[in-house]
Amino acid sequence: MHVSLDTMVDTLKAAAESSRLRILALLSRGDLTVSDLTDILGQSQPRVSRHLKLLMEAGLIGRYQEGSWAFFRLSDSDAARDFVLRLVSGIRSGDAQVERDLERLAGVKRRRQDRAAEYFSENAASWDHIRSLHVPDRAVEAALLKLVGKRPFQSMLDLGTGTGRILEIFSPLYRRGVGIDMSREMLAVARANLDKAGISNAQVRQGDIFSPPVERDSFDLVTIHQVLHYLDDPARAIREAARLLRPAGRLAIVDFAPHALEFLRDKHAHQRLGFSDIQMAEWLNEAGLDLEDTQDFEPRAGTEPKLTVKLWLGRDRRLLIAEPSTDASAASRSPMGEIA
Repeated sequence: MHVSLDTMVDTLKAAAESSRLRILALLSRGDLTVSDLTDILGQSQPRVSRHLKLLMEAGLIGRYQEGSWAFFRLSDSDAARDFVLRLVSGIRSGDAQVERDLERLAGVKRRRQDRAAEYFSENAASWDHIRSLHVPDRAVEAALLKLVGKRPFQSMLDLGTGTGRILEIFSPLYRRGVGIDMSREMLAVARANLDKAGISNAQVRQGDIFSPPVERDSFDLVTIHQVLHYLDDPARAIREAARLLRPAGRLAIVDFAPHALEFLRDKHAHQRLGFSDIQMAEWLNEAGLDLEDTQDFEPRAGTEPKLTVKLWLGRDRRLLIAEPSTDASAASRSPMGEIA
């Protein structure tokens, strides 16, 4: 983090207060609302809001709106985030105040998981029906991981993140992961799943796939997993995803091959009944991407009409001049782990 002397002094002043340092330590474990923080810290909302304002002014944390809720997170700036993580990693293991904060944080996460489980159970039947028509998800996930490779990278974006599963399986590889979804209910499910998996290097936020609340040229990998068939303009979504890629970045798309299962349109709001390789290649080309690979996953044998799952991998044509070194596995470990 290279800044002027005055800026560094202001940044240190913002962090050098007990409650604000506790907030930074908590946000290193995931995104939280003002209500969450007031419950954990045992302080009034105005007092907590004042602390948050000072931390935002110092550029150490960020805020995003999700309906009527406001969530706070560590800064999207890699330099600011690294500064905070190094700072909170210096807190002594077993500190009584931090232990109490972590215990209350665990309670907040349990309540999230309970709400998410309730929503999931209400919708599980329809999801299970669709899953029964195609190859198991784990087979597609394994192929997706193999296709992307084992080399760590800086940042990942999952558009239409749903349950957060794709963020979860890639978490050992990326330094920072972001999931976007329009549904607050699904975001609650994703947060609960990421919490349960102990993933601290990913966050989810509400946003439109056609106008995601992130900066262009920011991600090494963008994924769109079983989302395009819900959209009336899939090509536009692909163009937007391509705009968010860094030079030589990759776009991975998972969806269905063309099919004739009209009930998916009538009962499950599918706008498109699958996509062909030719169609996908055209859309990727128009977005400035080259189609590098495509794979088919045939359904299990049976008499009932089934769905073939497709995987497409596109790459940004721009050359990557300098590739930053990153240790994603180290970055994924929260410094709070040293004091938990």
